Amino acid sequence: MKKYRILIILVFYLNHSQGQINFKNYNLIIRKAVDKIKIDGELNELSWKSADVAKDFFMITPVDTEKATQFSEARVSFDEDFFYIAIIFFNNTVKGNYVIESLKRDFSFGKNDNFLVAIDPFINQTTGFAFGLNAYGAQWDGTMYDGRRVDLNWDSKWYSKVKFDEDKWICEIGIPFKSIRYNENNSIWGINFSRLDLKASEKSSWAPVPRQFPSVSLAYTGSLVWEDPPPKQVNNISLIPYGASNSTMINEKINKNNIKVGGDLKYNLTSALNLDVTLNPDFSQAEIDRQVTNLDRFELFFPERRQFFLENADLFSNFGYQTIRPFFSRRIGLNVPIIGGVRISGNLDEKWRLGLMTIQTQKDENLSLSANNFSVLSLQKKVFDRSNLNLIYVNKQELNSFDIRNFNSSYNQNIGLEFNYFSEDNFWNGKLLYLKSFDNEEFNKGSVFASHIGYQSINWNLLLQQEYISEDYFAEVGFVPRKNYFKIQAKAAYLNYTKDKTSLLSHGPSLNQTYFFDTLFENKDKLTTLQYRFNFINRSRLSISFRNQFVKLLSGFDPLRTGISELKADSEHTWNNFTISYNSKPQNRFTYSIETIAGGYYSKGKRKAILSELSYRFQPFLELNSVINYNQIKLPYPWKENSFWLLGFKANLTFTKTIFFTNLFQFNEQLGLWNFNSRFQWRYKPASDIFLVFNSNEIIFPSISTGWNLTFKINYWLNI
Repeated sequence: MKKYRILIILVFYLNHSQGQINFKNYNLIIRKAVDKIKIDGELNELSWKSADVAKDFFMITPVDTEKATQFSEARVSFDEDFFYIAIIFFNNTVKGNYVIESLKRDFSFGKNDNFLVAIDPFINQTTGFAFGLNAYGAQWDGTMYDGRRVDLNWDSKWYSKVKFDEDKWICEIGIPFKSIRYNENNSIWGINFSRLDLKASEKSSWAPVPRQFPSVSLAYTGSLVWEDPPPKQVNNISLIPYGASNSTMINEKINKNNIKVGGDLKYNLTSALNLDVTLNPDFSQAEIDRQVTNLDRFELFFPERRQFFLENADLFSNFGYQTIRPFFSRRIGLNVPIIGGVRISGNLDEKWRLGLMTIQTQKDENLSLSANNFSVLSLQKKVFDRSNLNLIYVNKQELNSFDIRNFNSSYNQNIGLEFNYFSEDNFWNGKLLYLKSFDNEEFNKGSVFASHIGYQSINWNLLLQQEYISEDYFAEVGFVPRKNYFKIQAKAAYLNYTKDKTSLLSHGPSLNQTYFFDTLFENKDKLTTLQYRFNFINRSRLSISFRNQFVKLLSGFDPLRTGISELKADSEHTWNNFTISYNSKPQNRFTYSIETIAGGYYSKGKRKAILSELSYRFQPFLELNSVINYNQIKLPYPWKENSFWLLGFKANLTFTKTIFFTNLFQFNEQLGLWNFNSRFQWRYKPASDIFLVFNSNEIIFPSISTGWNLTFKINYWLNI
């Protein structure tokens, strides 16, 4: 434990040796509107003429040592109901057509000329909100966590308008105060405005941000100074009822006209703490997962897309690491419907955040599945300037009946504590994590201990991480694909920035070394990756890498996942791979990424693969996207030579900024699966939608199954 005490001391020292936070140096006064602001993209109101102006933006990329060459101006205002933002982006040095992916919501940041604003109402430099628009007015929004990450699955009700010509583009935004959470007693918020101009291959921001970080990093915001305090929030109640009609056919058995009704309620307990209630939720409108070829021994991770779980999702789902999650909401309602649930989440004050959730599922006697209750408590306290302590408790309780007083059946519980460290300048980050599991068979079960320390400067990216998971640790509501191991990982990457402003921006090597041992410290896995990458001024990228991998199988494993045969447990395998990958510049209408892999595989086998993604846009209305992956694997008898195609074709048709039609066809030869998904969405009012979704699929492995599903759904967001 001595080395972990040293890590804590080091982190504490680093935290108190940093300079002053950046937002104190850039101030923008927000004044109450003197007239009615109309969201029309025309900045002709007196309120805009008298507003403070944030200008003289700094360049982030390709260099972060100069002022932006494309000028920008930002203004803010407010009234009793709305927080207003107005931005003018001038094309004073580079003119030309704007680069737009489509009109779809939550567009890809790097493929659009766009504007983003990061808002930190609690000045904790860790959590907040991000809103954005592309040059044709498509909206982008999400909640912020870890100081620089954005969860785009969160959608809220807000209003915007964009107007443009060859000389400039203007966006005007109105965000209802009811759509965000804030401390109404704070007279200063953190804020920053950023612009990505693909015509000029330039990213810029009002308050300067080092180029190794995202432009919405909350460690690098300016300060929004309220001349008058923000309005106090009165009762904020939203009802979101829905009705859905569903018809299905599974293996030629048709279930017609399955009518379902339910809804959600949102209520602000305070201006920063929200209550969510759901009854008989329906998730049929959620986009389906993209197919992948799985050649790994462990379960794959797919993100949560269901609306009920999304607000303040970091409180529940981001505890731990991506492969050590005590709570993973996709475990809930996996095979049986959810009856209902309640969530309380948000900020108690400037230092404390709370997450509390309980969800009840039905039982299914035909599948011999009991009803289950899932409950989660998450508590987070800010420490130092940007760090936090988190506590989580997760309980899955099997119920033999709908009588919640019956606790005679099985349960699985997890309790955990973690410390997340972020330095003031964002260069240093670290984590200490401890988890303990319990169940009805053996009260004191296994445990997890993990930690890391990382450093990211303009040139260097360094990481040292360790993980320990005991054999008897269980997280039935979590995502922990591997147990009974001790892992050590070290990573070092260096980027050299050139003085060439016409072609190559930066280049450099990286080395990643990972060791896996069992809990008796016997070597199980080893992975060495050496990579060299090139980043170009036009935002295209090239990388070349070499991988050496050693695996000692923990159990029998089918290297093709097709059921032909298995490699024996404890057998040892070593091989090398070479990889070359390239991502084209996003300014072209035709864009692509391609990766080629050649080398060895399990049991002295050989693998060749081509992984590609191709896109073409008829901007702004139609985007065509295809995934074409091919794997050829040669193994000894009984597998011999096998090949797998993975094909995906997607058409995003955006008639307007409120009418979307998406069609996706997927073929996964490894599973013998084909899938067609067609999804029509009309956002007839803000946050209110009509969906018509058709899904058809056939799968051969592990068993033959065919079916289709047709759903019509309508919901309405009503503010009371």
